[in-house]
Amino acid sequence: MRHQKRKYRIGTSPSHRRSLLRNLAIEVIEHESIKTTQTKCKAVKGYVEKLVTLAKNDTVANRRLAFSKLNDKAAVKKLFEEVAPRFKERPGGYTRVLKLADGRVGDNAQMGLITFVD
Repeated sequence: MRHQKRKYRIGTSPSHRRSLLRNLAIEVIEHESIKTTQTKCKAVKGYVEKLVTLAKNDTVANRRLAFSKLNDKAAVKKLFEEVAPRFKERPGGYTRVLKLADGRVGDNAQMGLITFVD
């Protein structure tokens, strides 16, 4: 049974969802903070947290796994060399999602900010 297995609805198809999560994760790693809708923030949070946990142990196999998830060499390099060493002693909870007060101008969608915890 699929009870309570619903994911955040951020795309129309599984391939669109996968590519959207990949692109959002790359942006979070590169800029360390992005502003997007709350639903997308919550959806990408788990994706990024798993990547940071993977990157805490710097091996060739883990770099290849991260590259298979991100498909971006620069993002993988930054993840393993800059982002993950900051969280070496932290057991989890590497990102935070903040709700922003104003809605988006066009459709009044709830906006959020996803950042790495310092």
